[in-house]
Amino acid sequence: MYRILVINPGSTSTKLAIFENEDMILSETLRHSSDELSRYDTIFDQYEFRKGVIVDFLEKSGYSIHDFSAIVGRGGLLSPIPGGTYEVNTSMIDELKQAKYGEHASNLGAVLAYELARIAGIKSYIVDPVVVDELAEIARLSGHPELPRKSIFHALNQKAVARRAAAELGKNYEDANLIVVHMGGGISVGAHVKGKVVDVNNALDGDGPFTPERSGTLPLTQLIDLCFSGKYSKEWVMRRIKGNGGLVAYLGTNSAIEVQKRISEGDKKAEIVYRAMSYQIAKWIGKTAAAMRGDVDAIVLTGGLAYDERYMISWLKEYVSFIAPVFVYPGGDEEKALALGVLRVLRGQEKAKIYSKEAEKWQKIMSL
Repeated sequence: MYRILVINPGSTSTKLAIFENEDMILSETLRHSSDELSRYDTIFDQYEFRKGVIVDFLEKSGYSIHDFSAIVGRGGLLSPIPGGTYEVNTSMIDELKQAKYGEHASNLGAVLAYELARIAGIKSYIVDPVVVDELAEIARLSGHPELPRKSIFHALNQKAVARRAAAELGKNYEDANLIVVHMGGGISVGAHVKGKVVDVNNALDGDGPFTPERSGTLPLTQLIDLCFSGKYSKEWVMRRIKGNGGLVAYLGTNSAIEVQKRISEGDKKAEIVYRAMSYQIAKWIGKTAAAMRGDVDAIVLTGGLAYDERYMISWLKEYVSFIAPVFVYPGGDEEKALALGVLRVLRGQEKAKIYSKEAEKWQKIMSL
């Protein structure tokens, strides 16, 4: 039996979970107040504080760090790398401490896992961070060499549900062709071909369908005209693209539950806007299927919006069921996905990757 500690830091919380093999036996979200965090200038400055609350939680729950087979942290902002489970090493830690690729609370995941695992004499890992980049060469071209397409998406959840769907199909993930759609505050549509996400929209920076709070791909010349109209600042435009776009812009809320309620009460505007979002998601699924030459074993719908069977799931099935069977896995269980990634390594089902080597390979490919 393998016991795994999962550490998933957020901006104002630290989610912890303990797994025994596939089974989660304990889960807790430790909330951190703004007063507690305001003392720290950088994300890394929070390290000792977060480490202390983790150790205190384990002691109160009857565990010590010596009770675990491995520790896994949420992967942070690193160099683009292929998907998989990575053993945390000093190269990774150095870059995260320096925030070389940006500041984010998830950067602390690997650092906390590494330092606690060192004390316990065990190994630490990360699994499928947001910087996973497996794009096919042809998918990187946007139409202008100064604007290459980037792979930034919900890699952890997408990879986890893709493996689940492949298993239901009686296949290994590495033998399946799947379209996976994560539908939350951001929406990403990934082409999973034989274990690699060879194409996916940049769900963070404005590519793809519009979402509860993001504008998605907009009419380009109209956007340029707006930017140079002299009426708006760069910050104003950026907020309209990410944060105040999508459902927020049309309906004043980013809550899909609120929109569903309005539709059930007869709000026609809410219905057309929400249906338009499903229509755009369907179009991205369709274009992804075309890029895969129609060789699609299944379409997988996941994320928070996948709980909405009455409207969103029903509409999407109407649009795309002709392409392939549709599997629905609501939510996004990050902690379980992290644990399962490590469990595959501990059981010898896959080999842990080395961050520095994979990052160097990516840099060489990009320099060609």
